[in-house]
Amino acid sequence: MPEVPLLSLVDAALRGALLALLLLLAKVLRHDRPTLPAAQAGLLICAGLAVQVVSSAPAFEAQVPWAWQMPGIAVSVANAVLFWIFVQALFDDGFGWRWWHAAGWLTAALVSGCHCVWGPGGGTLATLLGAAQRAVPVVCTVGAALAAARHWRDDLVEGRRRLRVFIVLTGAAYTLAMLAARLSAPQGRLSPAVATLDVAALLAMLAVIAWRLVRLTATDLFPAAPPAGLLPPAAALATPPGDSAAAPQAAAAAGPAPQSPPLPPPDAAEARLADRLQRLMADERAYRLEDLSLARLADKLAVPEYRLRRLINQRLGQRNFSAYVNGFRLAEARAALADPAQRHLPVLTIALTAGFQSIGPFNRAFKADTGLTPTEFRRENSADS
Repeated sequence: MPEVPLLSLVDAALRGALLALLLLLAKVLRHDRPTLPAAQAGLLICAGLAVQVVSSAPAFEAQVPWAWQMPGIAVSVANAVLFWIFVQALFDDGFGWRWWHAAGWLTAALVSGCHCVWGPGGGTLATLLGAAQRAVPVVCTVGAALAAARHWRDDLVEGRRRLRVFIVLTGAAYTLAMLAARLSAPQGRLSPAVATLDVAALLAMLAVIAWRLVRLTATDLFPAAPPAGLLPPAAALATPPGDSAAAPQAAAAAGPAPQSPPLPPPDAAEARLADRLQRLMADERAYRLEDLSLARLADKLAVPEYRLRRLINQRLGQRNFSAYVNGFRLAEARAALADPAQRHLPVLTIALTAGFQSIGPFNRAFKADTGLTPTEFRRENSADS
């Protein structure tokens, strides 16, 4: 029996461990809110990475006919698109599946497959396909970084904020490093040593992600019902006035949600902060301020930003600061649109008064919240009155 090189044994062991870890991650994601886009995107990227782990093995590349390798290469390249989608879905609670997500993945896979077919022949077409294939991971990495940065300031879930930074930084570094390695390798095939380093780096990165996912609760990652133990004085802040019907409808649309564990009773300082926040938002209408941010609100309350973030997230059950503020703005806009005494006011005036900066974001947020445009909502309520 021929002796198997040590590097091949190490490579096989690492790939086996990585496949087992991907199975564990898939099980965690499948268990926690499997109907949510973030969990679904996570399952898809686990499947895509499993294909990549097998198809990029040196033994597989050396022994399997080229025609059978092409689907694995196409899936591996398209994993960059899945990474971009996963980052958006995980860190944006308002994420929803769109047709262009599937179109983007399919386009990346087709570009890679076409390059496998026509690339070895050379020529202009091969050059263009090669450039497009190399551009996919770069564009998707930049897109993922921008998506994560866009929602980072509004993210109120501390554990998810830390996970966000780790996934984006390591994911971007890994994607770009592997792109550089493939570009420098003959015919894009990694040497056995580099291929083993590739799988070792991916294993280390996913091990940290798996450890963090296991430590985080389901409600840290995915939207859930408000936790038990909300502060009595601030309970109304989780659902602004006039929003009592919207919360059950949103919960029904999301499906059954895991309950957060009960919180310990608030201490005196936390209760005082909740009262001050309630006065500032509900009575003084701070949500009307232009470009209101968590940092600005914390400054008004003279507390560290992390304390206010923890209060709004853990005690009020809110996960996103912009959604939290827009809840008050939309509640005021609904009340104004339903008020017969304000029928003469244009919709734009009502939106600006409530704190929105322009009519476009207001219209989108209003329809997402009520299922109606502001004009339709006003017409229906005028008919009822």
